[in-house]
Amino acid sequence: MDSMSTILDFDIQGMTCASCVARIEKKLSKLPGVEASVNLATERAAVTVPDGLTADDIIHTVEAAGYGASLHQPDPIPAASAPDPAAALRDRLIICAVLTAPVLVLSMAPPLQFTYWQWLCFALASPVAVWGAWPFHRSMAVNLRHGSTTMDTLVSIGVIAAYLWSVYALFFGGAGVTGMRMPFEWLPSRGSGAMTIYLEVASVLTTLILLGRYFEARALRQSSAAIRNLLDLGAKDVTLVRDGNEVCVPIAQLGVGDQFVTRPGEKIATDGTIVSGHSAIDESLVTGESVPRDVGPGETVVGATLNAQGRLLIKATRVGQDTQLAQMGRLIEQAQTAKAPIQKLADRISAVFVPIVLVIAVLTLVGWLIVTHQTVEAFAAAVAVVVIACPCALGLATPAALMVGTGRGAQLGILIKGPQILESTRRIDTVVLDKTGTITTGQMSVVDIIATAAAKPVDVAAVAAAVENASEHPIARAIAAYHADHSGVMVSEFTAHQGLGVTAVVIAPAHLGGDTPTRVAVGRLSWLRQDHTIADETTAQADRAEASGRTVIAVMWDGQAQGLITVADTVKPSSAQAIDQFRALGVTPYLLTGDNPTVAAAIAGQVGIDHVEASLLPQDKVGVVKRLQAGGHVVAVVGDGVNDAAALATADLGIAMGAGADVAIEASDITLVRDDLMDAADAVRLSRATLSRIKGNLFWAFAYNVAAIPLAVLGLLNPMIAGAAMAFSSVFVVQNSLWLRRFRRSVPQTTRLAAGGAPR
Repeated sequence: MDSMSTILDFDIQGMTCASCVARIEKKLSKLPGVEASVNLATERAAVTVPDGLTADDIIHTVEAAGYGASLHQPDPIPAASAPDPAAALRDRLIICAVLTAPVLVLSMAPPLQFTYWQWLCFALASPVAVWGAWPFHRSMAVNLRHGSTTMDTLVSIGVIAAYLWSVYALFFGGAGVTGMRMPFEWLPSRGSGAMTIYLEVASVLTTLILLGRYFEARALRQSSAAIRNLLDLGAKDVTLVRDGNEVCVPIAQLGVGDQFVTRPGEKIATDGTIVSGHSAIDESLVTGESVPRDVGPGETVVGATLNAQGRLLIKATRVGQDTQLAQMGRLIEQAQTAKAPIQKLADRISAVFVPIVLVIAVLTLVGWLIVTHQTVEAFAAAVAVVVIACPCALGLATPAALMVGTGRGAQLGILIKGPQILESTRRIDTVVLDKTGTITTGQMSVVDIIATAAAKPVDVAAVAAAVENASEHPIARAIAAYHADHSGVMVSEFTAHQGLGVTAVVIAPAHLGGDTPTRVAVGRLSWLRQDHTIADETTAQADRAEASGRTVIAVMWDGQAQGLITVADTVKPSSAQAIDQFRALGVTPYLLTGDNPTVAAAIAGQVGIDHVEASLLPQDKVGVVKRLQAGGHVVAVVGDGVNDAAALATADLGIAMGAGADVAIEASDITLVRDDLMDAADAVRLSRATLSRIKGNLFWAFAYNVAAIPLAVLGLLNPMIAGAAMAFSSVFVVQNSLWLRRFRRSVPQTTRLAAGGAPR
């Protein structure tokens, strides 16, 4: 980027399809030095504005193209007041569907056509064709004013043609007479055109297209909530220390240099430096590291992380938009804006298809008038061309397959957000996996008890659990939970040594000394070695355990180490199978984690991953994803934490584990309800199958129309038959989509049950 250029974000209003994106980008690119990337899904544009141009110049250019634009505001809209773009569409869809249903039934079933049925249909279909289809009519008017066409143009023309012909037939052609019946004819007969109405075509087409638009708007609403949810993770209030007094104030009143207090269980209000106090900080929000970090005076902490243990006095170093949490929000925002526009096959085809159909319809009208001099037959043939070309099945092509595919996915615990992500699943060749919560359980647990010759494993576990039961540290809780029955051990004089371990006086059962008080120490071997002699064999055992990625805790009494307890974040049972399944799909797995290299290598070895990168911050993960993309790879990211959210948004396909943070789920394209990595592989398979059905539907939706257009031109297709052909193509599209209900998991049921899955 030129040093004299600035990248500005704009909110764009009025886009409906990929051709709108292309038109805006084309208009902006004509400005000297301007580069623009417009995102249909987020309705945003990232524009490189050179020196000499202003934001107003960009806004005026977008408005000249027929759209609205405004500078994007960095602060998210509060959830309570944010407008829901899907609400108005939902209301419009419901009203149109209720009005359309009786019109469709009466028009397609002659035995049900009672006296004056046509006027009832006219009364019901008119609001649908005028008010319900108004967004398409307005879009067509804007497009035509700027010399272009989109899918909205074809929809609007189809609705208008069918409706106006019906009005003509009712008021001037004899279709409005008492007792009129509309027979179902395969071939048109002379004079019959004016007795036929197409109100069901106008109303059904409108309703089906509105259905697809509603699903798109709902997906957009969910996507735009990601950054709002991220910032919601931060603390809302902070306890400031002023003149020696503690005062609780809203977070907005916190400034750089202020000192504040954070107690156990509270979120740290903002980025800062510890002034006094010791604690264990759960930083999995930022780093993905499963083991809390022990901190003390002089060390830095990150806002929104959790204080797990002690009271801390912290000096704020960054607040508001400068915090690491806010920077992560901007990473997600930038990644979403930089995504390629959604590939809309229907819009690309309609850009050529619509003008061709209009030309054919006009030529048909003129040709019939010249040859037959019959206005009714000429207009009927022209209307048949427009009606058969009208994309009724096209309105179902994507929503039908998406509804069935996502419905089946929901049954299997796989939530696909929308059609815009399906193309990526077909092409992905690399999957990037987070460690904590994705491959592993994300919870510390005791892996092994190693006792020396002087003690038994059960005794080591009982004594350590009794002592650690008084501690709040996550590792201590894991040890206490491992041996919950320690009622026979009495503990007194408990002392916690921050970041090192704990000591206590224990009165153990008879085989451990009976009523004799014994001083016990439980903690890191490096700490205990300062005052005790550790046998070489015990040290070697600890080194081997740490080399395998485990955390080692020593238990000492009577002046010597009685045993070692190894603690680790354990691998999920299905993770190794999932890696194998990804390889079977032609996808290469990578492991990216904020954990240390030793732990990362150990976990990767257990599940069979060859490519590992450790000690990564969120921006580092984004960098790795971009590096892979620059190397020609199409990348999927699977993660569950806030630290994964930016990478999820940057990836070509983002898959979030359902038990993870809301922001990770919102930033992703696919959400897995269960913590089963095998579902990620199933999600890729299901997405590919759904995409295949959508493409098949789009092909057949156009194939029916294209094949029937010559018949309509030759006058061999009654417009009513054209409407029936549209209905049949819709039935075909639905039936083709229903095959997705047969989708099955890729592994045997018994294996899935062993991994904690539910039977299907």
